[in-house]
Amino acid sequence: MTANVLGRIATGSPGRPWRSGSVATRLVAGLVALVCCTPLVVIVTKALAVGPERAGRLLWRPRVGELLGNTLSLVVLTVSITVVLGVAAAWLVERTDLPLAGLWRVVLVCPLAVPAFVNAYAWVSIRPDLNGLSGAVLVTSLSYFPFVFLPVAAVLRGLDRSLEDTARSLGLGPWRAFLRATLPQLRPALMGGALLVALHLLAEFGVLALVRFPTFTTAILDQYQVAFDDAAGSVLASALLALCLAFLTVDLVSRGRARHARLGRGTPQRPTPVRLGRVTPVALSGIGVLVLLAIAVPVGSIGRWLAMGADSLSAGDLLGPVWSTLRLAATAAVLTTVAAFPVAWLVVRATDRRDRWVAVAVERSTYLASSLPGVVVALALVGLAVRYLPAVYQTSVLLVLAYGILFVPRAMVSIRAALAHLPPELGDAARALGDSPARAFVRVQLPLVLRGTLAGFALVFIAVSTELTATLLLAPTGTRTLATAFWAASESLDYAAAAPYAAALVILSAPVTYLLMRRTEEVTAT
Repeated sequence: MTANVLGRIATGSPGRPWRSGSVATRLVAGLVALVCCTPLVVIVTKALAVGPERAGRLLWRPRVGELLGNTLSLVVLTVSITVVLGVAAAWLVERTDLPLAGLWRVVLVCPLAVPAFVNAYAWVSIRPDLNGLSGAVLVTSLSYFPFVFLPVAAVLRGLDRSLEDTARSLGLGPWRAFLRATLPQLRPALMGGALLVALHLLAEFGVLALVRFPTFTTAILDQYQVAFDDAAGSVLASALLALCLAFLTVDLVSRGRARHARLGRGTPQRPTPVRLGRVTPVALSGIGVLVLLAIAVPVGSIGRWLAMGADSLSAGDLLGPVWSTLRLAATAAVLTTVAAFPVAWLVVRATDRRDRWVAVAVERSTYLASSLPGVVVALALVGLAVRYLPAVYQTSVLLVLAYGILFVPRAMVSIRAALAHLPPELGDAARALGDSPARAFVRVQLPLVLRGTLAGFALVFIAVSTELTATLLLAPTGTRTLATAFWAASESLDYAAAAPYAAALVILSAPVTYLLMRRTEEVTAT
């Protein structure tokens, strides 16, 4: 059923060759962008209602400068570290003779199964003095580097060896050949992963609250929850939105327009693994330390607190939150993936200049709301629901809508990377042989991008399972997810009571994380 929906969205009228997007695709993608922009309109409207004089006083304060510096420092440091860790780990696993590469390929994805705020809980319970910028960078880097590792490793695994062979034949050494021939091919995956990390950091709350590092996000929540100042919160949210626009502009300029899909005779040749030789122990030590810090520390800490609170552990207390989490995550992941597909298709298949600008505007619109804290999106939706749609207030419909707005980019990054390596000529060839556009899509194109689509589904599923602030505000009365139950215990520093929910979050995320790894490991640069 989902394939048929995607096929109708991604194709034009029967017999019509299509690349940049049918009218239906543009309409659906525009509708998705419009829904995603709705909270932004509410926020900007409230900020403008404050008036320029008061808005100026709220923004030009030393506290705002401190928050801006903290936010930028966190993003710059964490994105830089995750890019280095992700690319280095992907290269070692996919392009060298590193022992046990298959095992490392699985283990390096496992940090995604540990929610970032659970990771922070684990570290803080071991090191109560871990706070400030250093603590925030440590936890977020260990939690988010798989967002870069996964897509980069998938592309490295599928790159044709002839690219580097050609560079080597022109006199370049191994390192220069990698930098000149291979690294540019990683640009879509690398930039997509880095952007995903940056946007997630802008909206991060749980980690920063636990390590006591103030940013725009924590300040906005303070304005709403402590000072009950909706106007000041809207002004700060508008500043955060401007910061997001700056990051999106940098990503747009850096992405380039080069084609990365391969079309030609023969099949791609697997690259010859680089022999590490004497560097092998160093490489193994580096990978081992990374795995120790990212997985062993949080899992060990959770196990320790779980053992200490074993007497008070009740399986019945977990059933309700587990079921609520599964139901909401599965529903939101399906709907979000379907919504992200036409936008990703429009972006990748845009051909002329006008289509490209339309596609970029639609795509950037979907990213904007995801950069805002969940509490901001949730409060905007509450205001709209109470005023215009009271029937959906305090229902799962509003909560799932918030999840879709927040996490559309997660699905889109994976789908876009898969579509970027799908030659449009394949669909044209299928239609030339008599297939209708919908049949050509379902038979030829969808199977080639299915792994990327499922990877996007898995990313959204994990994100929804661990979402905190929007769930706290929008969950129907009596609905408790694992994330909200965990937060209620950890906020009161009852680490033993929080441990069962933390363990359940990890166990729930683990199978989907493994699926994410399996579905991306065979993505090739076709």
